[in-house]
Amino acid sequence: MNRLIYAIDQLSKTVGHAFAWCIVVLTLGTCYEVAMRYLLNDPTSWAFDLSYLMYGAVFYMAGAYTLSRGGHVRADMFYRKWRPRTQAWVELVLYVLFFFPGILALVVAGSEYGFESMRIREVSVNSPAGMPIWPLKMMICVGALLIAIQGFAEVLRCIVCLRDGQWPERLHDVEELETQILKEHAAKAAAAAAAAKPAPQGAKS
Repeated sequence: MNRLIYAIDQLSKTVGHAFAWCIVVLTLGTCYEVAMRYLLNDPTSWAFDLSYLMYGAVFYMAGAYTLSRGGHVRADMFYRKWRPRTQAWVELVLYVLFFFPGILALVVAGSEYGFESMRIREVSVNSPAGMPIWPLKMMICVGALLIAIQGFAEVLRCIVCLRDGQWPERLHDVEELETQILKEHAAKAAAAAAAAKPAPQGAKS
């Protein structure tokens, strides 16, 4: 089961890292547009379309990667204090009742929306460049499908936690600063507790 979880995590990581390059393209395109507009007084006709295409691609395709790293926004003020098995039960119920119905509905609706856009070869009407936007709309269903697959891995992770009493390890590449700070505090607290623990007395002769 762990192998399947890690395989899905690796898929999400690969897709997320690949589409992260869209941020570089977005930044370069925006810088080029600013230079052309304000320095040469010759704005482009495609920069605006490029910006929302790249941003949309990152938004749609990196969702599964963010889920695999536990990076989506959550209210965990009480959650983080619960035992792992309690956390797993709550997450499992929430995935079944809310996550999968919503994300599968997005897969179905996004598929209809995307295939219709592809059928008519939809292009942007915001600029004379006529940049095609049907690939972006196809990413709605593809991104939702990847999130659904990653959600299945999260359910398996809950099952493993219920069985073993602890969460299986996640793949690590980047972490939020808050996570790093919490780990540092936990390590310092453990070190302080170990230092404060009295040393065992030796046997009396």
